[in-house]
Amino acid sequence: MDQLHANGAAPAAQTDTPLILALPKGRILSELGPLLRHTGIAPAADFHDEDSRRLRFETNHPGLDVVRVRPFDVATFVAHGGAHIGICGGDVLMEFDYAEIYAPLDLGIGRCRVSVAEPKEIAGQEDPTRWSRISVATKYPNIAQRHYAARGIQAEVVHLNGAMELAPSLGLSRVIVDLVQTGSTLKANGLVETDVIATITSRLIVNRTALKTRPEEIGGWIARFRAALEAISA
Repeated sequence: MDQLHANGAAPAAQTDTPLILALPKGRILSELGPLLRHTGIAPAADFHDEDSRRLRFETNHPGLDVVRVRPFDVATFVAHGGAHIGICGGDVLMEFDYAEIYAPLDLGIGRCRVSVAEPKEIAGQEDPTRWSRISVATKYPNIAQRHYAARGIQAEVVHLNGAMELAPSLGLSRVIVDLVQTGSTLKANGLVETDVIATITSRLIVNRTALKTRPEEIGGWIARFRAALEAISA
């Protein structure tokens, strides 16, 4: 089966219901272009139109539709069965840790890191091993709490969905935990990276129940993505 799909044959549809592939909006989606082309997936023309109000799009494969959602929501769509397959950052998988998700492939795109950052003027002035608690602004409360709990520190989390870099200067937190790519936003806001929690790439994820109930179709798409990765890296 893998050889057939690797050579370009689309997975045969086994039901009248198309598989749903959840793709993230924004930066990762732009990096996905070459991989999708090598996989043989061509969404409808308005998929790449930022002004399109549609969220679900047909593809050149009758048995596959794609949905375009926020990067932080891809894992939730897949875990709860709203989508069967998805492409999701490792940071989101770490934060939610859904048991319903299987992540068979590291796609090697969207490379960045989840890091701790703090104001430049106080960075390094205190010994973190002496802290008993720390205030943290982040959209990753679970990652932050696990990170500091492993060091015997209680993290008091201020949950923000954006503009984390403002939190220390406005007195909301001592540090932030956020996604960092180049570090330029940190620098522009007087922060420095002081600890890397994890290096992040995007993963192909699937719903475990869907994999059991539609193994030929989903297994075929996993094989196509694997073949596409090999073709790109060759």
